[in-house]
Amino acid sequence: MRKSIDKSVVGNMFKKLILLFVFVLMVLAAGIVYVSQQPMSIPAGQSSIHIDIKQGQTLSELAYLWQKQGWLPSARLLLLQAKILSSAKNIKPGEFEVPENTNSMQLLSLLTQGSNKRYRVSFIEGTRLSVVLANLANAPKLVQDVQPLTVAKVQALLQLDVMPEGLVYPDTYVYQSGDSVSSILKQSYQRMQQVLAQEWQEYESRGGEKLPYRSAYEALIMASIVEKETGQAIERPEIAGVFVRRLQKNMRLETDPTVIYGLGDTFDGNLRKKHLRDRSNPYNSYRNKGLPPTPIALAGREAINAALNPDSGKSLYFVAKGDGSHYFSSSLAEHNRAVRKYQIFRRSKDYRSAPATN
Repeated sequence: MRKSIDKSVVGNMFKKLILLFVFVLMVLAAGIVYVSQQPMSIPAGQSSIHIDIKQGQTLSELAYLWQKQGWLPSARLLLLQAKILSSAKNIKPGEFEVPENTNSMQLLSLLTQGSNKRYRVSFIEGTRLSVVLANLANAPKLVQDVQPLTVAKVQALLQLDVMPEGLVYPDTYVYQSGDSVSSILKQSYQRMQQVLAQEWQEYESRGGEKLPYRSAYEALIMASIVEKETGQAIERPEIAGVFVRRLQKNMRLETDPTVIYGLGDTFDGNLRKKHLRDRSNPYNSYRNKGLPPTPIALAGREAINAALNPDSGKSLYFVAKGDGSHYFSSSLAEHNRAVRKYQIFRRSKDYRSAPATN
């Protein structure tokens, strides 16, 4: 009988302990829910809090930093929630704008979805790689992991056997804080390879008249010249046709942009006769036949397409009309008349149009 009473007492006490434990858990859970629903303490006069998470930073160090800054109600609660949701290791580097009335659960969701702030850097058709590198060097929040940021370094980064001029695709690239220069360069290089391969494959699949290119790379060189010479997009195929016919007839391209590219930083904006006579410049298309050694600028898909789909016709020359368009001629005599008509007021003793002569 005594043993039976003792068991009953112990059983009741155990039940009470369980109830007490459950009650404590419920109170604790209610407290967690209540605190987790409390919004961040946005400083007066601000509509959001800016967060910049660097690569390698942990949620633990960030949470206590934010609590110390005074806008996160509880670092421990945030870390507990992250542990329960297994999201502590899933926070992403980048920049975030935490809007007012955001609670800790919403904050965790925001941090694991990725940065909600984006930046842009643009590579423009017709510009040189040096301009691209300057844009990257000045791009905000972009990790400068290619040092020094030179053409030689880019060539090594992309593991190229040729100079990387013209081998990045002109476009606007979107990135977030913590992304790197190398990632943008690799992305733009891969994009160019993809576009060039697509256009070259389409050209080969036609099986029609063969153009004077031995490779897709040579087509890209031509596209870069077309890009530099084109004032109006509609003229790209016609300008490409002029240069293709000149190559087919073993004529020199005689285009100023190639000479200017070869002059590099020494070019002062005035192209002189001595520059056109300089045989030491490998890009001088007034003295050297065929294509220049490399592209001379960034070429977009439209210019590449034009180089591989040149207009048929007989024109071998063109001259700028002053409104962005060109007058095309099939003979040197006609071309010279057009030069006198359209550029008489712009001529100087050193002036040359392109292409000018055979």
